[in-house]
Amino acid sequence: MTELAPYAVTEANSRGRKITEAAPNTRSEFQRDRDRIIHSGAFRRLEYKTQVFVNHEGDLFRTRLTHSIEVAQIARSIARRLHLNEDLAEAISLAHDLGHTPFGHAGQEALNACMKDYGGFEHNLQSLRVVDLLEERYAEFDGLNLCFETREGILKHCSAGNAAQLGELGERFLKNRRPSLEAQIANFADEIAYNNHDVDDGLRSGLITLDQLATVPLVAAQLQEVRRAYPDLPERRVVHETVRRMINTLATDLIRQSERNIAAQAPATIEEVRSAPAMIAYSPGMDEQQRELKNFLRIHLYRHYRVLRMSAKAQRIISDLFGVFMADSRLLPPQSQHLADERDRARAVSDYIAGMTDRYAIREHRRIFAVEEIPASF
Repeated sequence: MTELAPYAVTEANSRGRKITEAAPNTRSEFQRDRDRIIHSGAFRRLEYKTQVFVNHEGDLFRTRLTHSIEVAQIARSIARRLHLNEDLAEAISLAHDLGHTPFGHAGQEALNACMKDYGGFEHNLQSLRVVDLLEERYAEFDGLNLCFETREGILKHCSAGNAAQLGELGERFLKNRRPSLEAQIANFADEIAYNNHDVDDGLRSGLITLDQLATVPLVAAQLQEVRRAYPDLPERRVVHETVRRMINTLATDLIRQSERNIAAQAPATIEEVRSAPAMIAYSPGMDEQQRELKNFLRIHLYRHYRVLRMSAKAQRIISDLFGVFMADSRLLPPQSQHLADERDRARAVSDYIAGMTDRYAIREHRRIFAVEEIPASF
């Protein structure tokens, strides 16, 4: 690891864990956090949770798991260049989607609608809930007992009402303060990864074309350069080369603008980072270009009729499962049934549904609602 800047998060200035533990012998505290995240059940389930395309729609489309790994790779590279704690940036990146529902944003919207009268559902809060409570692996505590800074980075957004219930972790939302620069990096790395890899998956699916994308300035500049340099390159490799260059362009701009912002603010400590304006950012021109790309994807990919059809199915599955479990908690598996009887039933049902993979949710729906006989092995 490169020498860290004085305003980077370190073990010395970390606010530590909720439950004190002996220091690790062969790794840093944030490497321990990363390892606990990777070994969690919630992390493994990301393999079968939707990014844009549902798991059964193709073997090579991104999932929440591959997306999280790609985010971590981008975040580590940026953190290293800025002399920040890349282990922390990696841990945040790997954990940021642990609370995501099956079926991507369609599933989240459906579950939030179901939970409207019970406090709502938000996947950032659910990710925090997973690492603080729902993972059951260790003898001495529930959750993963992660460091404050890792938990802080997971919680990108939070309403004032929810923040007020989170104690020290929610203070920054109430006092207009910022998280660590490592957390800010993970947030941008998430955006870089999903925008560019959704381009790749959208092209692979055939729902969008290179000719359409050539109208987007960020894509057009890289696509033209690839075609000029490699006029005989097969289209699939043109796509990979273009996406690779787009990621590099965004990451490079982010690093350079962030370096300028940090130099202008000149923070000396992590607390000065928290009280200053956000310093990890694109240049104004690049920010406009990436917004244009996001708008293109929203119109041409996320609202494509084939994606919307699957989203409608997903919302129906989530809504049906929530309704039936709320009506009769005896239909829940024993552990979730026990929790539903002991505490807020709606939140217990929400936890159960949010933890499902795409294919498990489909199977559970069929088990409960299908009239035809389903093989026992299913």
